[in-house]
Amino acid sequence: MLNKFCLLIGLVLGSTSWSDAQITKEFKVEEKNGYNLVHLDFNVYKGISDIKRDLMDGPLTISSELNKVNILPSFSYRIKDGILFANLSHRNVESENLGKSLSYKLFSSSNENFDHKWDVGLNSHNLYNLHFYFGIGYAAIDLSHLPISNCMIKSTSADIKLDYSKKFANSVKMDTLSVSIHMGNLEANNLNYTNAKEMIFESNYGTLDLSFSDKMAESCNIKAMVGVGKVNLQLPSENHAYILKITSTPMCRTYIPKYLKDLGNNTYVSKAYRENSENLMIFTIDVSVGSVTIK
Repeated sequence: MLNKFCLLIGLVLGSTSWSDAQITKEFKVEEKNGYNLVHLDFNVYKGISDIKRDLMDGPLTISSELNKVNILPSFSYRIKDGILFANLSHRNVESENLGKSLSYKLFSSSNENFDHKWDVGLNSHNLYNLHFYFGIGYAAIDLSHLPISNCMIKSTSADIKLDYSKKFANSVKMDTLSVSIHMGNLEANNLNYTNAKEMIFESNYGTLDLSFSDKMAESCNIKAMVGVGKVNLQLPSENHAYILKITSTPMCRTYIPKYLKDLGNNTYVSKAYRENSENLMIFTIDVSVGSVTIK
């Protein structure tokens, strides 16, 4: 009887250890020919994600460390009409909803690991069209040394950090950089290296920290929209041409540096601004409730 009881305890402990065990999965695309663009759809409901350049032969490597798994990620790719389409999707069968996202945002500790970790490696020899969706967690995206034609980022409540940490500009013209967060914060640095025609940043509830360390290579429209929260904008030197238009309500505080010239109607320009300026940067900021701080 005692032996049976010990065996039962062993089975229970063994099953618990298995359910809590970490599962490591790796997904690769090794094909090097037959395409001139890599279109990546990366969709994960939870986790800490790290996306950056990797020194590898193929165009894409995704490594994951998964805890408390109720369903494994699905990965597929195909080549059609000169485009490599790659898709990774990780959905929760328990269906994380917005209410649960809110509870994570308000009550989780800063050391929360969000159960899963994702490392996405991209190759500097390929042209990319990137589409990211993050549910709950945190994502660090470093686009240094990567040719990007488009980059679309959506988040339910994951905080996003976007950077060109090596200060190496996009080698191709990017059409659109878009970051849309339902509830969360964006820290975006060195945005002048994107080489983008259009940048769109929005958060329903959260803070947008946007930084331009220098001028853009070409003219660019930059839009920042917040429902409830803050926009903090670091502008390049006043010796570069830019115009700033702010839309706000009486429930939004605005801080504008004195070096900007006030044209009226909440419109401000730099010292170098001319209506026909080359490389003109046009900033449009819209905050309903919160604050706008320009530096």
